[in-house]
Amino acid sequence: MDFKKGEILAFDKPYEWTSFGLVAKVRYLLCKRLGVKKLKVGHAGTLDPLATGVLLVCTGKATKRIEELQAHTKEYVATLRLGATTPSFDLEKPVDAEYPTEHITREMVEETLNRFVGTIEQVPPVFSACKVNGSRAYDLARKGEEVELKAKTLVIDEMELLRCELPEIVIRVVCSKGTYIRALARDIGVALQSGAHLTALRRTRIGAIRVEDCLKLDDFAEWLNRQTIEITEDN
Repeated sequence: MDFKKGEILAFDKPYEWTSFGLVAKVRYLLCKRLGVKKLKVGHAGTLDPLATGVLLVCTGKATKRIEELQAHTKEYVATLRLGATTPSFDLEKPVDAEYPTEHITREMVEETLNRFVGTIEQVPPVFSACKVNGSRAYDLARKGEEVELKAKTLVIDEMELLRCELPEIVIRVVCSKGTYIRALARDIGVALQSGAHLTALRRTRIGAIRVEDCLKLDDFAEWLNRQTIEITEDN
């Protein structure tokens, strides 16, 4: 493998790790193995700390492919708790409001999910990496500042109800770049005349790369030691 020339590595991001933190760890282990002080390493599509699953990491000249990889279709499995909301739309923040769920049925959930399939408009969460006047929205939100984000057009290719044990549901979502599953949870809650937030999220696929094929971060150092390494000399 030639990490300077460029490799694309697929990781199953662990729970509570930031995408940036995983990249930093991978960069450290690669530099140590290659005996170099620096190496260009980046990821193709942020996963929230409380989410797990496929995170593509590009090294060396393969970092030029990040935009291309980010454009690939993604698949997620998400667990939603109906009847309660949080400011972050997931478990990062505590529940701030509760709503009735007695009126919700499985049929109502399935019909609602179908309404989200196709081209939709979605307002990103304020606790997100979206830029607002040069600052990250989550930085402003964590300071208690008002954040107003514009709706973005995106595509939901598939939405499937995997489990319905009200007030909890588990859904599979196939979607385009830029989709926030947390925001989708918020909007599903509103559409059900209730509230909702994510309690678990796993990215199961990016393009053709499935989570079953991904490296575990804990095994990466050992995996790296087994690889035949080539080092391209800088011109």
